[in-house]
Amino acid sequence: MTRKNRTLLIFQYLWMYTGEEYTVSLEQIKDFLETYSLPRPDSRTIKADIDQLIEFGLDIIIDRKVQNQYFIGSRHFDTAEVKLLIDAVQSSRFITPQKSKVLIHKLGMFIEPQQKKLLKRQLYIDHRTKSTNESVILIVDHLYTAIIERKKVTFQYFDYTPEKKKVHRHGGQFYTVSPYAMLWNNDQYYMVGYSEARGLVATYRVDRISHLTVTDEPTQERPADFTVSDYFGQTFSMYLGEEAEVELLCKNALMGSIIDRFGEDVAVQVVDGEHFKVNATVALSNNFYGWVFASGGKMRILSPEKAVEDFRAIIDNFSI
Repeated sequence: MTRKNRTLLIFQYLWMYTGEEYTVSLEQIKDFLETYSLPRPDSRTIKADIDQLIEFGLDIIIDRKVQNQYFIGSRHFDTAEVKLLIDAVQSSRFITPQKSKVLIHKLGMFIEPQQKKLLKRQLYIDHRTKSTNESVILIVDHLYTAIIERKKVTFQYFDYTPEKKKVHRHGGQFYTVSPYAMLWNNDQYYMVGYSEARGLVATYRVDRISHLTVTDEPTQERPADFTVSDYFGQTFSMYLGEEAEVELLCKNALMGSIIDRFGEDVAVQVVDGEHFKVNATVALSNNFYGWVFASGGKMRILSPEKAVEDFRAIIDNFSI
């Protein structure tokens, strides 16, 4: 094995196994190299390799004693910062479970070896709804590029059938949109942009986008009265309310909206060729009742009775 490979092995050993609370001596480094069937180098050779790594920019701390001790100093992030990032990854609904595991594993590389046991309590994917779109991270990156470079994007957009099958809207037609901003709400990414087909500013949930392409065509100028803050407030205003288990009767066309709100694991039951039932926990708030009302009669609240009565009272308030 060449000196270059030996130096890289020393780097690997220091990075994987050392920290402020766990240091190693030159003799321990030599023992490690011998596990790779390398001739046992002398101390001057190891010191020269370590000096080369330091020159390269690696933060190797030398604790000068009778027998010098070596360990990695800065790893760019401290333990608290990495734990915070792991929490963010796990709680983000737009990141799929598999991608979450990959990212958490990578983040763990920035923790000192003796600190990794502190992450075990966090190494799980919680029960919140997670995206199933594995390409969502790349789509987010491409959308940001399009926004910065002011380029239009084309993509397909999908919904769900009553059988929870993905189906592209309008027979797989490609949308052409001028992206203006990315919004984050309820642990989901949304892209806001000008839809050429609809002639207005619209919102698209990023994990429903597929086959995205950033074009060379410049974006449509924003409408004069458009601001991201006002649009966000109008689109995602939220209200708190008492939580309750509700049963909803919905027309098949609403399956996409149901999965948008409750995730793909929501309990549904096909009623007939045109309807299905949904059982889910919601906050009995104006936001929830407004969402039901916005279905235009395609959704009915079956239970609990309190929700039925509250919704009727709201409808009555609209009567003259």
